[in-house]
Amino acid sequence: MRKILFPTDFSETSNNAFVYALKLAENINAEVITLHVYQLPVMDMSYQDVPIYQAEVYESLELNNFENFKDQIPVLRTIAQQHHLEHIKISNVMLQGDLVANIVNMVKEEFIDYVVMGTEGATGAKEFFVGSATASVISGTKAMVLSVPAEAKYEPIKKIGFATQYSIDELDALRRLLPLAKGFDASIDCIYVKTADNPVKEVIIADWKVIFKEEKVTFHTIESKDVEDAMLDFIDLQKINLFAMLNHKPGFWEGIFYTSLTKKMAWHSKVPLLALHEN
Repeated sequence: MRKILFPTDFSETSNNAFVYALKLAENINAEVITLHVYQLPVMDMSYQDVPIYQAEVYESLELNNFENFKDQIPVLRTIAQQHHLEHIKISNVMLQGDLVANIVNMVKEEFIDYVVMGTEGATGAKEFFVGSATASVISGTKAMVLSVPAEAKYEPIKKIGFATQYSIDELDALRRLLPLAKGFDASIDCIYVKTADNPVKEVIIADWKVIFKEEKVTFHTIESKDVEDAMLDFIDLQKINLFAMLNHKPGFWEGIFYTSLTKKMAWHSKVPLLALHEN
């Protein structure tokens, strides 16, 4: 059985994303592993009595976290029942430490196929200074990552968008996306944003159309100077329910000076973003 990891802080944003995790599990015949991560505070060691009582304080904090965790599990079960998904296998894990590090470790150790995360997003200069756990997970794991904005209330997934520049890696990614689309009985709308810097020969586009002629896949070309804005407009105009992108690994300097397009879309898109990885 395939596995979906669902990190949660039991917030409204996380509970909203949980519905997507359940629906995805139903689609791909997977189980859902919920993960709650908590951190213990760093105590000021300048006080003489701290070492004596430190263990008791940490024990109390861990107990409080466990009690909260235990109280929230029935809430998740209720959400599953409300959406008639109580048949989905759900297990629950609580870990202490760094959220992203724990997610990355679990993906490796449990052979996770998908990570589903709720995201608040960011706007303006804030995105360059505030770390995004979702974006870090996209970069740090080989699992496919579905980031669900707080505004994205679940709707049946009937139209999936896919960003492409017609590369070989994206051809493979589109093939891997087809079973997911078929599971939801959804069509795939591919978008190529044509700029002066990334012209694609028409013969390559024609080849792709031949390859996928038997599938529910259509191809769109949009000319724009701003790739991200063009994609966001496309999502609105085409009424896309889920948008998929291949998370290309940036070069060294690009990684230092720029935020990848996949991360930007995870912050700004109003529909769930599925980040695929290069094989």
